[in-house]
Amino acid sequence: MSKPLVVIDVVGLTPSMLGPDTPRFSSLALDGFRAALDPVLPAVTCTAQATMLTGALPREHGVVGNGWYTRDQAEVMFWRQSNRLVAGEKLWETARRRDPALTTAVLFWWFNMYGSAERSVTVRPIYPADGRKIPALYSHPAALSGELEAELGPFPFFQFWGPKSGLPSSDWIARSAASLFRRERPGLMLVYLPHLDYDLQRLGPDHPRIRDEIRAIDRVAGGLIDAVRGDGAEVVVVSEYGIEPARTPVHLNRALRDAGLLAVRDTLGWEMLDAGASRAFAVADHQVAHVYVADPADLARVAALVAAQPGVARVLGREAQGAIGLDHERSGELVAVAEPGAWFTYYYWLDDARAPDFARTVDIHRKPGYDPVELFLDPDRPLIAGRVLWNLARKKAGFRYLMDVIPLRADLVKGTHGRADVDPQHGPLLICSNRRGAVDRMAMTAVRDFLLDQLAG
Repeated sequence: MSKPLVVIDVVGLTPSMLGPDTPRFSSLALDGFRAALDPVLPAVTCTAQATMLTGALPREHGVVGNGWYTRDQAEVMFWRQSNRLVAGEKLWETARRRDPALTTAVLFWWFNMYGSAERSVTVRPIYPADGRKIPALYSHPAALSGELEAELGPFPFFQFWGPKSGLPSSDWIARSAASLFRRERPGLMLVYLPHLDYDLQRLGPDHPRIRDEIRAIDRVAGGLIDAVRGDGAEVVVVSEYGIEPARTPVHLNRALRDAGLLAVRDTLGWEMLDAGASRAFAVADHQVAHVYVADPADLARVAALVAAQPGVARVLGREAQGAIGLDHERSGELVAVAEPGAWFTYYYWLDDARAPDFARTVDIHRKPGYDPVELFLDPDRPLIAGRVLWNLARKKAGFRYLMDVIPLRADLVKGTHGRADVDPQHGPLLICSNRRGAVDRMAMTAVRDFLLDQLAG
């Protein structure tokens, strides 16, 4: 019988980080090997994970980013969680055909709801009718999350994303994985540890404090590695992308609006993107933006306009998308790729006084694009900490409240990712606890078959 396999996704870990600050990761690589991973475009969480789990490119699995525009509903859908959004056979489904006795546990990887794994846990807030957002987990079986929280304490939801995000959430996930493995010993376990991603985007990869964060995630992941290897498992560590310094925010939607191509609706004094009425708009996702163009007659004009924006490296039409496997119906008619150091905001308003109310909150589903500024409290409001406490008091008392503490300052962001043409030393990696199948470099599309070989022993 083959050994259990534990796959740990340590977001933001790169080959250049391995060394004195990473004794546990480095020791794992010495026992086995490490390889640089060639990322897919866009190099973002959902696309990278879907690629590693299916062995396919976005044209096949359909995950063209962390979000996309649904043309039939005329809505931007970001950070959705149903596993059914990922087309193709998943890693554990293929492995189960080979070994029907295999059981799988998936902890906090994305698209982790309504899948076919025997065990799964992920974040899923509760949204009561009065507008509150209550921290919660979703699990299968339903009782599993409660059992883990009874053992480990409540999941630190507000340390998973937002201004307070940090190590506690990754530490909880690692300890929950060790506990579940000890109790149930699944044949395959997938674990997501996002900690490094936070300060790499907040501070940038060159900030002195990043060394402390690297040591911290090495310690947390090392505890999990020791626990499962001590119980006979093999371990593979992967990452999704590396973070590069961010210097130039690019406001594509404002340029499209200035050109009369993007439409907004006035709603209670706020401006809301009217995607269905827009001739062109961008769904910004780190360093890649899908640009949706309603009328083919506008394509050439929109392509030229986007390409002319400072910070834009390339604009890919359908033929160019096809050459890299990004030609899926969910993709924009055009895809913009940023220059090194540049990244795309979702901002579409021209006056901050007209920004929608959710712009100043942590709201990953309503924003029509990714917003890394959610990692910050507004530095221009000196009493912001008191406002947070006041809002929390209102929440506990059962009153409505608006946690409008996020700034509208894209210049605060110091780290970004998404481009695929990166230095391998500063891109994603794979570390394996044995030398079976050892290589120096691996395509991200090859990870699935590599993991299948590890499961087969």
